[in-house]
Parts: sequence; C-alpha cells; structure tokens
Amino acid sequence: MSLAIVHSRSIDALSAPEVRVEVHLANGLPSFTLVGLADLEVKEARERVRSAIQNSGLDFPNNKRITVNLAPADLPKDSGRFDLPIALGILAAAGQIDADRLAGFEFAGELSLAGDVRPVRGALAMGLALQRSAASTRVLVLPTASAQEAALVPGLALRAAEHLADVVRAFVAGESAAACELPVPVPAPPAVTAARPDLREVKGQAGAKRVLEIAAAGGHSVLMVGPPGTGKSMLAQRFVGLLPPLDTDEALESAAIASLTGGFAPERWAERVLRAPHHTASPVALVGGGSPPQPGEISLAHHGVLFLDELPEFPRAALEALREPLETGRIVVSRAARRAEFPARFQLVAAMNPCPCGMLGHPQRACRCTPEAIARYQSRLSGPLLDRIDAQVEVPAVPPDALAAAPRGESTAVVAARVVAARSRALQRQGCVNTELAGDALDRHAALDAAASAFLQAVTLRLGWSARSFHRVLRLARTIADLAEAPAIATPHVAEAIQYRRVLTTG
Repeated sequence: MSLAIVHSRSIDALSAPEVRVEVHLANGLPSFTLVGLADLEVKEARERVRSAIQNSGLDFPNNKRITVNLAPADLPKDSGRFDLPIALGILAAAGQIDADRLAGFEFAGELSLAGDVRPVRGALAMGLALQRSAASTRVLVLPTASAQEAALVPGLALRAAEHLADVVRAFVAGESAAACELPVPVPAPPAVTAARPDLREVKGQAGAKRVLEIAAAGGHSVLMVGPPGTGKSMLAQRFVGLLPPLDTDEALESAAIASLTGGFAPERWAERVLRAPHHTASPVALVGGGSPPQPGEISLAHHGVLFLDELPEFPRAALEALREPLETGRIVVSRAARRAEFPARFQLVAAMNPCPCGMLGHPQRACRCTPEAIARYQSRLSGPLLDRIDAQVEVPAVPPDALAAAPRGESTAVVAARVVAARSRALQRQGCVNTELAGDALDRHAALDAAASAFLQAVTLRLGWSARSFHRVLRLARTIADLAEAPAIATPHVAEAIQYRRVLTTG
C-alpha cells in the first residue's frame, strides 16, 4: 500500500499527547516532505531516516515522492523521537513490513545514521500517558535505555529496541503476531538508598533542628537566618533524610519530570530529590521556560526539597516568581506560541545571613553594617514572599568551647520516625499534610479553644499580620500538636508557632 499510519507521542509539559505519523508514497519527482508543525530537529529526521534505512540493509524508496504528516497539525513537535515511527511508516507504505500489524503499537526513538535506536527524553511521561489513555491496550516500543525508565509504570505493555533492523524484523509481512522478538524490559530494581549525611553530625543548633522536624512533619517551608559557618547548609542537606518515603504515584511524578530533561537515573528511583541552584540562577531557571517550555528547578524539586542558599542574593524577579508556586503547588509557563503547566509541590528550605557582612548577632565578631545597610539587605526579601514562608529560625554562632563540648544529638532515623508518625496522624485525620489545609478543612482540623484563639488574635493585631500569616501560624500549630500527639491545638502550640514568624519583619 502507498499509505501507512504509525502511532507515536509528543511531549507537552508533563503530558504526552498522541501523534499520528501518516506516510504517503506517490509517483512524481523524488522528494521527502515533512509537515505538521515540526521543529528543526524533527525536520532533520529526513536525512537520519534515509541513512538509517539504507545502512540497515533495507530499500529506501528513492524514486518516490514521500510526504510525512505529523497529526494533529496544530500540536508542536520537537526532538528526534519521531525518527523511528517515520522510518517504519516509510517501510510500511513501501510494502516492506506489515502495516496492519503496526496498529497495535506506539513507537518513539531517535535513529543514528547506522540505524541504532537512541534514547529519547520523556519516556516516563509517554508511558504514563499511554497507560491512562483510551489506547492503553497498545504496546509501546522504545529504545532500551528509555524502556527501562518506562518499565517503572505498572501494567504498561512495553518492548525495547536496539536497532531499526530488529524492529523491522518483528513486523515483516506474512509473519505471525508471535514473531515479535523485541525484548520486554525489566523494571529497574528498587533503589538502594545511598548513605545520606546524618543530622547527629550537626552539633548544637537545637532550635533549628526542632524547626526542621516541624517542617518535615507538616510540609512547611523554612528560612534559616544566621552568620556564616553556623551550619545552615549542613542542616539543609540533612533535611531530605527526615522526609517520609515517596509512594508509587509521587515517585512516578517526580521521575517523569526528571525524564523530561533527560536527568532521570533508574538507580535513584523513589528517592526524594534535593535541588540547590546557585544564587545567580535566573527566573527562567527557577520556574521553567524556553521554547519548548522546560521545567525549572521548582518543578524538578517536585515532592522533594528546593534549597536556596544566600537567599537575598538571588535576583528579585526570581524570588518573586516563587510566590505563586508556594501557594498553588504548580507553575504555568506561558509563551507566545505555547502554554505549559508543570507541578511544583516542593518544600522550600532557604538560608541567609542577617546582614551584608554576616556578623550581626555574632558573639565574638562585631558587625560593621549600618542600620540602613541591614534594613536594605533584608528588604531584598519582599513582605509577600516572607509571608509565604511558614517558619523562620535563627541559627546562631556556637562558641568554640561549647562546640567542642556539645554531644552528638539525635540521629536522622530517630527524628524521621517522629516525622512519619506525625504525618500519619494528619493523613488519617484530613487526608493531606497540614501545609495543604485550607478553607473549611483548616477551620475544622485546626480549631482553637477560646484562650488560644484570643491569644493568637491579640498577637496578630499587635504585629499587624495578614490573614495569610494568621492561617500559616494555625497550620504550624497543628503540626506541633501532631508531633506532641495532642488531639487539639493548645495555647503552648500556638505560642511556639508564633515565635517562628518573628525573625525577620515583613514591613
């Protein structure tokens, strides 16, 4: 037949819409035309496909007018993932393979000039999309390395391909359906969690450790303020170990986002990520963007931790871009031609010095900064941004004699056990972590008695807090009560939550 249709998938943010690769061979002047809103990498497939077919010992129809349409026409297509389906479409239209057999499969893979099938980005997103689509009975054929990623999707019918000739051999006209010899990829084994830095290695800083425990239990964001060398970075690097393990859905979401950038490693399966961009990162690097839109650091930290050291040194526009994702857990990247939505439910852990020289409040070294310089430095963080950070904590300098005499504190495992228990109470009570409580659910599960309510209202009025700050204190108090195994929030829980909102002012 002169017309063949092969199924594939494009990548649009975290979704993978279906693409029909339609190939038509006609008489006329020999040509190879590719249409369907294809990007430059896709249009270059013409030369890759031609060489791959010829170097695989197959016949390329050089005497035909070849037209390839990637439908739907209004969906942008990028990367070399369509090389394999285009090559199979040409061979099917030329009668070298059985076009009818291709209907039950979807293909993606970049071809080398020798016919090798190279990995593609977004394999996990493609697998998830196929599993959830009406065409879930189809078999997905991917390069071997990409198939090992997609094999993590439970219940997905999957095959792996090393070379174009292997795929063609499985679909030769006249062979039975059982003749497909493409191997089934084995899912990656569960990750052996590498030894993480232990919390007991940080001597002293009991207050900061307490705040990190509360943040891990309730999913809260944290800002640590203190002079250089007091352990802020050490504490942040150990925070990931306090978080509960990811469930299957969360692990798949996290891995699918990493797969979009080619950064997923099967051996890191189901591990929470820690992203720590440098303070020179641009707004696009943090929230995502580009053409086509790619996920930024906040999305790559989905279900993980985003650590921003030297917070005031980040560009103001980059920090302000964090405000919406901190509230909604998602980011919408809008460009003239495309709009993409990425999940961004991350935990923010930030650190900063109290002043430009960093020595404000240091017991041994004097601060050289003027009050105006200190105010100017701290004002780099806007009030609305500070309003969205749940807890602030001082990380003071520890004198050398106290540091030498300080015993090792609790290990990460001990603190993590309390975090898991507190999260379990919250999930059984309300079905979400405390930081996600809102509206009626917040009123119902974070209700205060008369004394605690009057106390919080008085503090809110005295400090001029916004309604957002008021509600964040309620969520913090709910987490503190969960850690204390208290069924209701009491005044001491509210008092502790209040002191974590007063390190920096929002005025």
